Amino acid sequence: MNTSRDWSHELVHSLVWLSWVFPLTLVASTIAIAILLASTKWGRQFWQVSGDYFRGRNVWRVYALIAALILLSLAAVRLTVLLSYWSNDFFNSLQFGAEAMATHNDPRLEAAKAGFWSALTLFGVLATIHVVRSLIDYFVGQAFDIRWRVWLTDHVTGDWMSGNAYYRNRFIDETIDNPDQRIQSDVTSFVETSRTLAIGAISSIVTVVSFTKVLWDLSGPITVFGVHVPRAMMWLVLTYVLVATVIAFWLGRPLIRLNFMYEAVTANFRYALVRIREGAENIAFYRGEAVERTGLFQRFREVIAMYWRIVFRTLKFDGWNLSVNQVAVVFPWLVQAPRFFKGQVTFGDIQQTARAFGEIHDSLSFFREAYSDFAAYRASMIRLHGLLEADRESRALPLISSTERESGVSMSDVDVRRPDGMTLIDDLDVSLTTGDALVVKGASGAGKTTLLRTLAQIWPYADGEVGVPQGNRTLFLSQLPYLPLGDLRTAVAYPAEASDIDDQLLKATLQKVALGHLVDRLDIVDDWSKVLSPGEQQRIAFARILLLRPQVVFLDEATSAIDEGLEYTLYQLVRTELPNTVLVSVAHRSTVDVHHTKRLELSGTGDWELAPVAAQ
Repeated sequence: MNTSRDWSHELVHSLVWLSWVFPLTLVASTIAIAILLASTKWGRQFWQVSGDYFRGRNVWRVYALIAALILLSLAAVRLTVLLSYWSNDFFNSLQFGAEAMATHNDPRLEAAKAGFWSALTLFGVLATIHVVRSLIDYFVGQAFDIRWRVWLTDHVTGDWMSGNAYYRNRFIDETIDNPDQRIQSDVTSFVETSRTLAIGAISSIVTVVSFTKVLWDLSGPITVFGVHVPRAMMWLVLTYVLVATVIAFWLGRPLIRLNFMYEAVTANFRYALVRIREGAENIAFYRGEAVERTGLFQRFREVIAMYWRIVFRTLKFDGWNLSVNQVAVVFPWLVQAPRFFKGQVTFGDIQQTARAFGEIHDSLSFFREAYSDFAAYRASMIRLHGLLEADRESRALPLISSTERESGVSMSDVDVRRPDGMTLIDDLDVSLTTGDALVVKGASGAGKTTLLRTLAQIWPYADGEVGVPQGNRTLFLSQLPYLPLGDLRTAVAYPAEASDIDDQLLKATLQKVALGHLVDRLDIVDDWSKVLSPGEQQRIAFARILLLRPQVVFLDEATSAIDEGLEYTLYQLVRTELPNTVLVSVAHRSTVDVHHTKRLELSGTGDWELAPVAAQ
């Protein structure tokens, strides 16, 4: 039996093989992916989520990375084939050496020794190539993931923020749970699994093709129930994997729905934890730890219950796969052993047969083994696609007609309703010019804050026409001002850029609104919504008015946490320094009225009354 092999020829043949398999794989992969994207629901969802990443300016970088990943994957397949031939030579050298040692002075012993050391040297070369290829493959894969993840995060976040979708999502029929988790966790999972599944599928198909010739050459005939089966090993592996895959898909199908539900209940639990952190002071004041703990554990029980469902389904799925894989190990040995004992094949041939059988079995089993990963991937895709669809639907909700004005505020035939259709305000007509100040009154639930939402064009249940200045020329201040994460300078300047405001002006303004104790803390990064008291936060809001100097300011209970003396000072400060600014205040306190020229009383049933504020 001849164990020699021309390895220089094998290496040259490998380069030639790559030179024609690589472009063929690119073309075949492109066609296959195009068919999947066009003909399957999940393919269309994939394209809706991330299609823009694969077209447009500078897209050649994306396809260059994909091509590199495919080339590296093909190189890995070819290395595996070479290692199977190496194992054949290596074990044959051991077999022939053992046979030679049984006979004294057998000249084959020296040849077997030379073959053994030659095989080890060759292994060192192949192993070095494998290590270098693996490291390059890891780097290119991570570079591809990072670029795609950056783009997709920006895309999904931008879409969520566009057209106030992040706020208006609550008004669609099926609100989207935990968009923060979808943007952070699902984007990461979507990107990483897209690459691993796609490259893994390509690698598996090429592996099957590459090892088919090896297994075909090494396969022998067997007789089953009187039927002569040529090349039995080849047909055995194809039939075995096909049956195993069909059963595995049937067992694993529920994992898609279970993973989707698990992500939802996990996100709900995490959100409850965040809520406790945000409301820590209120919870402490109320001594509400027992109630919060009960609520947390209730949500956690839902997480565990869903996880157990995944565990039981995974036991069935993995149990089947593990059993199938273990049984597959003995097949090539059982089939080839009779031929070995008859001297028809060498020990190296059996070893290579087992390697080729295993590679084909594993590659054909890729889709079966990866089904649980695909289930989690499918859940992430559904959640991302659902968020983008919800954004689109929320932007399609009606908006009150708006016109841009240089100054002042106009409301013409404005109707405001609750989501259930009940009228809050009917045919409101109000016009405010430079220097006017309107205070909006009414019982709780009469629609005061909802009117401000309508004027801000974020409330979809309204008709009519409004006119306000656009951009930062109009400022809306809620009862508890929003303070972004970052340093205090950023929080005070919001929504303007902190770099656009002079440092001395910023400090002087803080002094005016009785926040002089903060002027030396402008560069300190903290969660200022937790550090500052509600009264201090409301004074921050008045500082923003003085800094941005808008044409129109809407204030919603903006002094509710401030004593009446300081309230008077702040309103007077605004009226003095910005005499031309239009003020619209929602307030329950009668002390606010003195700073306004007009009063709008809302009944909550549609009726309203506009009158001058009586002189104090």
